[in-house]
Amino acid sequence: MKRCLFLAMLFLALCTAGLERQAMAANTGMALEEASPQEVVGGMANKLARGVANIATGWLELPKQIYLTCKEEGYAKGLTVGPLKGIGMTLVRTGAGVGETLTFPMAYPGFYDPFFGPSYVWQKE
Repeated sequence: MKRCLFLAMLFLALCTAGLERQAMAANTGMALEEASPQEVVGGMANKLARGVANIATGWLELPKQIYLTCKEEGYAKGLTVGPLKGIGMTLVRTGAGVGETLTFPMAYPGFYDPFFGPSYVWQKE
């Protein structure tokens, strides 16, 4: 079991090494080489916290999308289309949270930027 876990982590590290280099090259903001150790650790901590928060609160997209659809397009669409949007966004937000949690040591995308916006379910779009 430990050997399988080690091999999986090694495979993940090798696969994401190219993504990290590509992200640093495409980054128009701060480069990892230019950042101080405090900025790097702060970016990692923010990315990890954002990932854990999105895993824990991803399910809140369901009522949020129902509410927003009702408000913008009326109650009929809000009660029919809203749950479908909510299920989709729940999967997207929770998946992004898992991705950010697994990749928090890497400066991808950008300099520890969120995978998509808004960063948290409770922020406005």
